[in-house]
Amino acid sequence: MNFNTFGLRREILEAVTEAGFTDATPIQEQTIPVLTAKKTDFIGIAQTGTGKTAAFSLPLLQYIDPEKKFVQAVILCPTRELCVQITKDIKRFSSFLPAIKTIPVYGGVSIDNQIREIKRGVQIIVATPGRMMDLMDRGVLKIDMIDTVVLDEADEMLNMGFREAITEILAQTPEEKTIWLFSATMPREILNITKTFMEEPVKVSVAASHTQAENISHEYYVIHARERFQALKRIIDFNPGIYAIIFCRTKADCQYIAEHLIKEGYNADALHGDLSQQQRENVMGRFRLKSIQILVATDVAARGIDINDVSHVIHYELPEDMESYTHRSGRTARAGKSGVSAALVHSRELYKIKDIERITKIKLTRKRIPHGQEVCEKQLLAMVNEVKDAHVQEEEIERFLPATYEMLSGLSKEELIKRLVSVEFNRFLVSYKNAPDLNAGIDEKGRSEDRGASRGRSGGGTRFFISIGELDGIREPLDLIRHIENVAGLDKKTVQRVEVKNSYSFFEVPSDLANDVKKGFVDAEYRGRKIRIEESGETAGDSGRRGGSRGGYGGGGKSYGSGGGGGRGYSREGGRGGDRGGFRGGSRSSSGSGDRKKRKS
Repeated sequence: MNFNTFGLRREILEAVTEAGFTDATPIQEQTIPVLTAKKTDFIGIAQTGTGKTAAFSLPLLQYIDPEKKFVQAVILCPTRELCVQITKDIKRFSSFLPAIKTIPVYGGVSIDNQIREIKRGVQIIVATPGRMMDLMDRGVLKIDMIDTVVLDEADEMLNMGFREAITEILAQTPEEKTIWLFSATMPREILNITKTFMEEPVKVSVAASHTQAENISHEYYVIHARERFQALKRIIDFNPGIYAIIFCRTKADCQYIAEHLIKEGYNADALHGDLSQQQRENVMGRFRLKSIQILVATDVAARGIDINDVSHVIHYELPEDMESYTHRSGRTARAGKSGVSAALVHSRELYKIKDIERITKIKLTRKRIPHGQEVCEKQLLAMVNEVKDAHVQEEEIERFLPATYEMLSGLSKEELIKRLVSVEFNRFLVSYKNAPDLNAGIDEKGRSEDRGASRGRSGGGTRFFISIGELDGIREPLDLIRHIENVAGLDKKTVQRVEVKNSYSFFEVPSDLANDVKKGFVDAEYRGRKIRIEESGETAGDSGRRGGSRGGYGGGGKSYGSGGGGGRGYSREGGRGGDRGGFRGGSRSSSGSGDRKKRKS
């Protein structure tokens, strides 16, 4: 459907045309005619990336009186990034209505500048709930004459804890107003808001199957938790030219992964709430210009990212809230383009895939992490295509060719090609030489696909317990591997089967290197604290199972923690220590229930 059929102002239509908009999206087709026909409360349900901003912005501009210099409409949204993006879009749609002023107000920047903007006269304010409340409390922002309130990404605002702020803001607005609510989902809290503040709202719902979801390839990879970072690199390397957002659950994980990708030579950066507004804008600016190829972000920070060319969304870890999967995936396949949503899943998380499929009605396809040889082949062909398609600036390069021809005259065509390719390709050949298979041998029900595999210690390997873990700042197996290699003087890839727990970890080395490990860790420290390291004699999985039969590792058993005879056991079964007293001597299971004092680094 064309925008000319909606009865919009001539100035708005001119701006829409100049912005390159032609046909309306499904949510716009169903929303704009309703909102322009009459003033009514409205609920719009559609996934992210479907054009919701234009769906409410165009009708909103239809109602704004440019002659009145007070706030006539407020748009509430969850994050600074989305706040800025909505403001940018509204300014574009009102480019032929210069008297209409729109400003964003959000935390992290000077409130004084925002106050000065408001006092100059503004008709539309796009705000985060926290900063909106701050301006209201200061008496700067008067909302007693507001005509329209828009709640965008309402479900996400509630997830972020803004329910009370939203309720307070709505309570202070005039009774004679309209509320337009847009959300990807309709949890109970949103239904409560609609019942309290809205009167007979018109409801429009656009199913995900009618939107960008059909352009997204939803995939998941079953991996071992300790190899998550290696699997991430493998996926990136298998997709030359990837332009991706990697989602993490926490700010710390986000920063950690970005830093390690950068150290490994990837063009990456982090986006999370601990960055200043200037830093966030700088990161986003470079990502938009593609000077950053990989953006590692938290769910909250990624709200408002509206970039059409993102090829991949990678879920480094699945979100706690399965509905957030839809929000994440919506960062790709925008503006009619296709994209990939790929999740790294541990075998114990397979049930979450079923949850996602049930909640989102999306089918996820299991894929296998590419082998090293496949990655090398993909990179080589991409490089050859790049050389083949390279634009040659004939005049500029002509004067340099004679000397070049002379230097290369002794090489055959085959030798020249091999050397040219090797200049860039050797890094991958070295990196993926003898690269291990990173796929977990687990079927879709979480069972081992190799039923005959040994469940004990791998042949020729010695398994160690080490008294440092996540509480000491060991966030990834790679951290521990590098520390062990440095302290014990081991070659790379000799430390295997790493499991990082809260206060301790396990790892394995070839048996002929076991003495090197023991010698290297004599009097060794980590962040000023002495490290204990011992042969465990069995795998971490065995320790949990055996704990149930003999009461865990306590009392007379072997102690692998701090303290004396009671020891701090390491049974995976946690508090279920066994029929004979579990972890005796007053100690706690490191995986069990109960309070734990955080260790000082």
